[in-house]
Amino acid sequence: MRAFILTTLFAFASIFCHAAEKPNIIYILADDLGYNDLGCFGQRTLTTPHIDQLAADGMKLTRHYSGSTVCAPSRCVLMTGRHTGRASVRGNNAVLLEQGEVTLASELKKNGYRTGCFGKWGIGHPPPRTDPNDRGFDEFYGYVNMFHAHNFYPEFLIRNGKVEALDNELDDMWKEKPDYGLGEAKEGAGVAKLKNDYAPNLITEEALKFIDSSSDDPFFLYFALNMPHTNNEAGRPPYNDGMEVPEHGEYAEKDWPNPEKGFAQMMRLVDNYVGQIVAKIEEHGLTENTLIIFSSDNGPHQEGKHEMEFFDSNGFLRGMKRDLTDGGIRVPAIAKWPGKIAAGSESDVLSGFQDVFPTLADVAGLTLSEELDGKSLAPSLFGKPEEQKHHQFLYWEFLEKGGKKAVTTMKWKAIQLDTLKPNPLPTALYDLENDPSEENDVAAEHPEVVKKMEKWISESHVPPSE
Repeated sequence: MRAFILTTLFAFASIFCHAAEKPNIIYILADDLGYNDLGCFGQRTLTTPHIDQLAADGMKLTRHYSGSTVCAPSRCVLMTGRHTGRASVRGNNAVLLEQGEVTLASELKKNGYRTGCFGKWGIGHPPPRTDPNDRGFDEFYGYVNMFHAHNFYPEFLIRNGKVEALDNELDDMWKEKPDYGLGEAKEGAGVAKLKNDYAPNLITEEALKFIDSSSDDPFFLYFALNMPHTNNEAGRPPYNDGMEVPEHGEYAEKDWPNPEKGFAQMMRLVDNYVGQIVAKIEEHGLTENTLIIFSSDNGPHQEGKHEMEFFDSNGFLRGMKRDLTDGGIRVPAIAKWPGKIAAGSESDVLSGFQDVFPTLADVAGLTLSEELDGKSLAPSLFGKPEEQKHHQFLYWEFLEKGGKKAVTTMKWKAIQLDTLKPNPLPTALYDLENDPSEENDVAAEHPEVVKKMEKWISESHVPPSE
């Protein structure tokens, strides 16, 4: 009997230690959600009660930046821990992750985690259908191609490299799958004429099933919604409304344009999906051993006939998606882990998507084999800011609109425009402490600061490998 008791206690202790060493990790990524789109970050017209509760139960990161100002490079930075001066994918152009490139998912999988990605993959173009699985995910369901993810009523989704048909049908004008100048058709993109299966609902159901099937082992769930992104194709004539939702719900009777009703309902759906994820974790008794992080891949869009200013999506920040002012890259971020992260706390630590990989590796107890551009945020998250290693600056480069580069410190932001043209514009400098909206270029008043920032920009750019 004594031996049985000791064996049982040892088994329970082993389980406890295993759980303590390897917490479950859930990373929820919204698509084109602005800094001011959440109630807990300042939104006043729309409500996001589930996400606000996530913030009330955890920490808000108020100086957190996305990997880029559009989706593909931003997600590349998130998965690889390399900023866009060194990342393999630096734009929404025809390039993919390098063969054998280490990712957050591949490292967690190698160290005992069950890994699942549900939603929009969208790293590079055109990715093979098996790309998420090839990069470290045991399970994938959703859109592999970023352009396919425009369509909320697609004819198919991808499950682990295989096509699964849905009860939707494309409008005839999109069935030829036209080439968009990227050397490959945007497979599955377009606008549906038969709309029965709403993809975000299906994707959420699969994410919840993944939690059900993983509750006995440490898991990493990457829940990457394609919301509140628009269906770009549906925003053009003859449709003129890219914010595709099954119904406008509580906003149906509002005196708002249809695209704004659709945006509001998308935000309601995003919030409800987050609530379902949290409830599922509670159902399995995993709350105390699960780290949940929520963020957005870049600033808000103004596409599909939606107007960014209608709901004041960026508040005091200037710019939007495709800009390197803070409006394009500063994003809301929330982290919750009861007993580890203080409820209702905030941190203004200068941080970005390149920090996610080393942070999650740190909390999972992993030793990384290669140098990343990020720093673990665990000290800030766990109430030990005195132990936090800080970035001297954060860096971005962007390949569209003539090319752009930027660096930021806590106080200064430097932006270069037309960097791909023969005659780039002079470097602009903003004092974020006194001008957080980046309205006044003070480069002429601080030439020594400009010189230092230009040096950092020059040193941060590594030419992409051929």
